[in-house]
Amino acid sequence: MTDTTSQQQHDVLIVTGMSGAGRSTVGKALEDLGWYVVDNLPTQMLGPLTDLADRAGESIPKIATVVDVRGGRFFTDPERAVQSLRESTSARVRVLFLEATDQVLVRRFEQVRRPHPLQGEDTLLDGIARERTRLLGLREASDLIIDTSDLNIHQLANAVTERFAEDRFVGVQVTLMSFGFKYGLPTDADMVADVRFIPNPYWVPELRAHTGLDKPVSDYVMEQSGARPFVDRYASVLEPVFEGYQRENKRHATIAIGCTGGKHRSVAIVAELANLLRGMPNVAVRVKNRDLGRE
Repeated sequence: MTDTTSQQQHDVLIVTGMSGAGRSTVGKALEDLGWYVVDNLPTQMLGPLTDLADRAGESIPKIATVVDVRGGRFFTDPERAVQSLRESTSARVRVLFLEATDQVLVRRFEQVRRPHPLQGEDTLLDGIARERTRLLGLREASDLIIDTSDLNIHQLANAVTERFAEDRFVGVQVTLMSFGFKYGLPTDADMVADVRFIPNPYWVPELRAHTGLDKPVSDYVMEQSGARPFVDRYASVLEPVFEGYQRENKRHATIAIGCTGGKHRSVAIVAELANLLRGMPNVAVRVKNRDLGRE
């Protein structure tokens, strides 16, 4: 008789990142999606927790655990703990890292009037800097990074729901993001491309008020020299990347396309690129126009 319990693959999601970046909000959103969530778990307990899930069988198929610097002396060598867990269990182990800018983190801490856990007798920025350094390796080992700088708690919860509601998709979930360089690089992007080589529709009076979602702007952008070859060749470059991601069990990717203001060129190029990527096997695509609507 086949032991179906032993064949059940569990999902283990390690939620980590900067203090003040929204870990509690993510934990609540995952609970709403049916995950069993454990907060502030010492890294040494990751293995025993996964073993417990294995013994529980289908009753606990999805576990999310929040691991962060609040663990103090119990937050030791998290990168090695994650790698050891990945090597020792049949569960699908992923790391979700929450990021935010220093300015946003300072504002959030000041609003709740609480010190940073690594601040000590120094300034709030000193504590944030120490945490960034301490989490650098874990950030590099993460499978998914979400920058919460411009998200309120409801938007962050929606972002989590979008990424994990259909979590049994076995391919790569790709977020194609347009952005404006003048508003800063997206910190959660895995790859960034610059389409400022294309003439800017902003300088065409009849196109200025429109966006890359409008056909006159899209047609103008795609008719420019180099635009179509860029889209076609960039899609070809991404295809083996996504195949490699699947082999390495990396299930999420954020591809950012930037122009000056994030209104015309990058939006149009993202729409064209999305159409090509959706034709690739085992690739699911969502589009996010980060700076559309900004002045």
